[in-house]
Order: sequence, then C-alpha cells, then structure tokens
Amino acid sequence: MKKRVLEITIVAVLGVALLGSGFWLGWTTGRKYPTNLVITGVGSSTLAQASSVADFSIFWQAWQDINDLYLRNPDISSTAKVYGAVNGLVQSLGDPYTEFFAPADSQQFQQNIQGSFGGIGAELGGNLANEIVIIAPLKGSPAEAAGLKPGDIILGVNGSSTADMTVDQAVMLIRGPVGQKVTLTIGRTGWNAPKDFTITRQTVQVPLVDFEMKGDIAHISVHQFDQETGRQFYNALVQAVNHNAKGIVLDLRGDPGGYLEVAVELAGYFLKPGSLVVKEVGRAVPEQDFTSSGNGALANLPMAVLIDSGSASASEILAGALHDDRKIPLVGTKSFGKGTVQELEQLSDGSSIKITVAHWVMPSGLIIDHKGIMPDYAVTLTDQDIQSKNDTQLAKALQVVQAEIDGKPLPTPTPVSSTASSSSS
Repeated sequence: MKKRVLEITIVAVLGVALLGSGFWLGWTTGRKYPTNLVITGVGSSTLAQASSVADFSIFWQAWQDINDLYLRNPDISSTAKVYGAVNGLVQSLGDPYTEFFAPADSQQFQQNIQGSFGGIGAELGGNLANEIVIIAPLKGSPAEAAGLKPGDIILGVNGSSTADMTVDQAVMLIRGPVGQKVTLTIGRTGWNAPKDFTITRQTVQVPLVDFEMKGDIAHISVHQFDQETGRQFYNALVQAVNHNAKGIVLDLRGDPGGYLEVAVELAGYFLKPGSLVVKEVGRAVPEQDFTSSGNGALANLPMAVLIDSGSASASEILAGALHDDRKIPLVGTKSFGKGTVQELEQLSDGSSIKITVAHWVMPSGLIIDHKGIMPDYAVTLTDQDIQSKNDTQLAKALQVVQAEIDGKPLPTPTPVSSTASSSSS
C-alpha cells in the first residue's frame, strides 16, 4: 500500500513538473515565435461587422517589447501609446485630408472651424508628396500682400519643420492672436533656396465677388464660395444686365472653394434646370447627384471661365460642370485638384477622425482629385506680366468670348500636352 501511494505521489509530482515545464516552454516559444492572432470583423456592437481581416500579432509583440524593454516606458501612458497607434493607422492611408485628433486637439479643431481667429488669409492643402501647399492666398489678405502664390510649399512655421505635419496641424500653428507675427519658410519652383515670409495675423475678411465691364463683356470674379456669395453674384448679374452685357468672363482664379451648394446654385444660372453639376461617390456613403435648380436664364450667353492652380474644390466643380455641359471654354492653367469630401467622426473618448469618405465625379466622368481640370486655352502669367499688370489670361478669355459674340470661329485651343501649371498637387 505504501509502495502504491509512493508511485502515485511520484507520478503526480512528475505530472506537475511536466505541466509547468510545458507551460514555460510554450510561453517562451510563443513569445519568441508568436502565432498569428487574426481578428475578423473588428467593430463596435452598434456598427455592422467589418469585412477586413487584420493580423495583430506583430502589434501585440511590439507592445509587449516596449512595455518590457523601453527605458522610459513608465513615463508613457497606455493611452498615449494607443493614440500614437491610431495616428499611425491614419497616416498609413497617405491621405493629407484624413487626420486623427486626440481629445484636446479635437476640441481645438472644432473651435477653429466654428469660431473667429486671426490668420494670414490663405487656403492650404496637401499634395502627393505630403507637403503643405498654398492652394491660394485670398484676395486682399495678408498672404496676398506678402507675395505668397498658389503652389508655394510651406517648409516651416516659426522655425518648426512641416515635414511631419498634417494640413490642420500647420493651420493651427499659422493661426493665432490678431496683430502677432508668424514666419513661414517658403519653397517655390524656380528658386535656388527657400525664403522666409514674416506676416502679421489679421482678422481676414474676404471680398466674395467683384464686377467690372470690359467693353460689352462682364468680368465677374468669384473669390470664395461663402454663404453670401450667391447674393453677391446675383447682384453682379443684375449689373451685367443693366450694362447690356453680351457675354461673361467668369473668373475663378485663386478661388479655393467653399460651400458646394453655392457652386450648384451659381451653375443654375448657366445650365438648363435638372442638369448634372457633380456626383458624390464614396465607398460607404450613398451616391448622390447634385443638379442645377435655377432657371437657366443665361444658358445661351457667350462665356469663358478663367482657372489657375489656385482654383480648387467648389470652383473646380463649377468650372468643370460648365465645361462638360455647355463646352464653355476654360482659360488659364490647370486647377489645383482638390476633389474629396471629409466627415468628422467622433470617437468614444472625445478624440476624433476627420476622414475622407467620398470624391467628386464630374459629368464627363473625370475625378478631379489630384488631377485638376485642364484649360482649353493654356496661358501662364509670368512674373513680368504680374509686375506690369498685363493680364494675358483675361485678355485671352475676352478674345474667346468676343469671337463667340461676333459669330466668328473660336481661337484654336492650346493642346493639352503643352498646358503649363504651377500646381503642386
């Protein structure tokens, strides 16, 4: 009986030892050679199950190694590491308009888009090289007065490099108290080295619409698509009618865009009711057509549209719609190529993601994002033209409209292959 008990005891001890050694061997081997942890349908219970498949084994191995080995790990919160991981996830998309905001940054971002602030009066964007680009300095702004131009690259803000900044991070650095100065380090095509521009921040008030007569032709400039643009544009059309204008040059140069609805409203003056202006197409949002709802009162009026590398977003949509529907000639240089739609998604802890959810598709099928719209008549303003106030682009547009008024053949379009553009998109 004692022998039997002893055998049972020895077997039990050996079993525990084997179990412990097996667990230790498995743990160390698994730590060294982790098996794949595949998670399917990542998402909250309130959302439809995702269809993506992700391998998180490398992430968790890196997380554990950092916790075990990193010298200053006790000083870094787990929350900060999670935010860093989410930010890395967003940056992997390579989209300058999709960004992650930690709670404090998210609150600041929403204050910036809702409140008043001091700035330099320039629309910023990103290009395929992940650089911060000036789409256009707004008319009458400090940026325009300082000599900034569409296509300029912002390399630094107050001595801090923008190499790893998002567009909104750069915007938040440039904005600040009215009356204080901000220094931008600018790179420009044709320069041998960057230059610094020191600009005093102001409360920027942009003129929206300008009107003047050029002989029998109305020259109407739209500088931004704001809530008041529609009313001011209507007033400009009234002036054109009162001056017996026989044609219109619609000037969208340096117009960085704004409200899509305003672009659709303006298109309604020149297109037949129900004409397609643009289509919004996304992967997870319903496809939507935006059509003109105006009376098309000027649908037969001779026209030309001026565009350049500072024409972006809503201004590109308006120019493209008029060109696609009525073949209205475009004059100038290639537009910027900003044709995506962003939504701000709130996360559970107060952080947020501004994410690109759709792009604009023109009636012709052209997707303008990163491509822009090519002019029919390519005319580039030189520095000498600007200094001497010789607007060769406007002169060409007036020539095109006058030929149509006179019933003469239009000038021969410039081949697209020779179109010059200063756009950095």
